[in-house]
Amino acid sequence: MPSVIRPDIESLGFSGINKIATTALEDPEVIPLWFGESDIVTPDFIRQAASAAMDGGKTFYSYARGQLPLREALLAYHRRVYGLSLDPDRISVPGATMTSVMITCQCLVRPGDEVILVSPYWPNIRTCVQIMGGHPVDVRLEEGPERWSLDLDRVVRAITPRTRAIYVNTPSNPTGWIMSEEEGRALLDLCRKHGLGLISDEVYHRNVFSGAVAAPSFLTLAEPDEPVFILNGFSKAWAMTGWRIGWMVAPRHLAEPIAVLAEVNTTSAPAFVQYGAIAALEQGEPFLQSFIDRCRINRDLVFQTLGAHPRVELLRPEGAFYAFPRIEGVTDSLALATRILAEAKVGLAPGYTFGEGNQAHLRLCFAIRTERMAMAMERLCAVLDQLD
Repeated sequence: MPSVIRPDIESLGFSGINKIATTALEDPEVIPLWFGESDIVTPDFIRQAASAAMDGGKTFYSYARGQLPLREALLAYHRRVYGLSLDPDRISVPGATMTSVMITCQCLVRPGDEVILVSPYWPNIRTCVQIMGGHPVDVRLEEGPERWSLDLDRVVRAITPRTRAIYVNTPSNPTGWIMSEEEGRALLDLCRKHGLGLISDEVYHRNVFSGAVAAPSFLTLAEPDEPVFILNGFSKAWAMTGWRIGWMVAPRHLAEPIAVLAEVNTTSAPAFVQYGAIAALEQGEPFLQSFIDRCRINRDLVFQTLGAHPRVELLRPEGAFYAFPRIEGVTDSLALATRILAEAKVGLAPGYTFGEGNQAHLRLCFAIRTERMAMAMERLCAVLDQLD
């Protein structure tokens, strides 16, 4: 009997991250560097705000685009960080940042459309495009000599009559690359010229090592009704990965359609969680700065240890909290990550899952406490010493 399930859904499989992590998620001996999170419990002031909201009865359905106090706090946050007075209709809090990604793809991608993905990229964006019946088209960043960089001519060559949108993540997971304002302006002008949507994943906007308040953002470049979707969230800056709450800044005229999409995807973000998010925005700067300091120390540690290994090529990350080393002679990153997990009890993500051309790479998150990070680097380098 023929299957009634869409073939492209039946063929979905785990990303390389989950292929590794699900095999040893509960092993206490493993130092887990596979996911994009630290080992810091969400700060007390955030947890207490959410707990107080729950105790106060904030346990009912909420607004599909987020409660007004949170959206007002986000308006104030954007004024403080970017000097912008955004139209309130542009901000929505539909649930997790992942929900915002899916809603954006639902807005832009039709069956048969192509979406250019600036790679290496977080693998879930590729899956979202595929779920919508679209076709991902990789355009890889240039690797080196000093930093990752975007060759706009390669993006131009990838555009076809079927191209619908361009996706870029800056600061980048997994490379740590940060797009400059000049590069962003050129990419936006290209989208305008060809009538393309732009998806900008800026969830690591505060995780920068230059001393800047935030990374350059398309918020300062795009007009209110352009097809530009800026995706953001609370997970990475305020240690809230398990809370599943993020926000999006979208074209002004889509406020109601986005509310409808939010309603059918998640109904609403949990009300009490939103009050924890308000606390993060209003009280979170000291925590955020201490977390950036920790990640900067760990980045330098990784660069001085793993980056000095003779089998490794590593560009210094400018933001986020990942390293993406290339391992000389490696052609199967999943096999190498599996071996490192078995022999060293260090959990890494295989490079192939971040797009084409990354089979020689591994991704590691350096957000955990420095002592464990040093132990992980020692174990990892010991395995690399034994490679043929």
